[in-house]
Amino acid sequence: MARRRPPPPPPHRHHHLVLLALAAFSCLASATATTSSQQPQPADVLLPARAADLAAGAARTCWYTVQIKTSCASPRRTSDAVSLAFGDAYRNEVYAARLAGSSSPPPSAAAAAAAFERCATDTFRVGGPCGYGVCYLYLRRSGRDGWTPQWVRVYEPTSDTPSTFYYGDPLPDAVWYGFNRCPRLAAAAAAAAQ
Repeated sequence: MARRRPPPPPPHRHHHLVLLALAAFSCLASATATTSSQQPQPADVLLPARAADLAAGAARTCWYTVQIKTSCASPRRTSDAVSLAFGDAYRNEVYAARLAGSSSPPPSAAAAAAAFERCATDTFRVGGPCGYGVCYLYLRRSGRDGWTPQWVRVYEPTSDTPSTFYYGDPLPDAVWYGFNRCPRLAAAAAAAAQ
């Protein structure tokens, strides 16, 4: 007698939905993995010129308090020029071209030289467009000293809770370097809305 082959399994009607769900999960997982890094990264895109244009055309200026703690592993003093850019998920970007000399009126030479000393915390008042939750922050250092920030805190005018960004390693020279937490927050908000 010839053996009979078992019939083929019935077609699965929903296997394409399972594959689609797995593909979507895989994309979300990889996007979250790349944006949730706790280490600072070079900026993909940062447009300080655009930020200045936005600030000039903004109807209202908000004032942010920025605290920067210099690492105890940093050189004792620095002559490096330190720039700052931060903003929200809506690209309301605040930009300070040179923190030690960006306040108004300009600081004295002694005050500028005293900024960013080892183990010290410096406080700046920076104006720019009003935002809705600081979720990215980048620093740029230009110079020979190799200044090292420990952390940066940004206090928004409408909140007592700062957004804190931890560094701890020397910044590369002439590179915008920092954090972008915006995609993760946008993905979390979209998931909560569903």
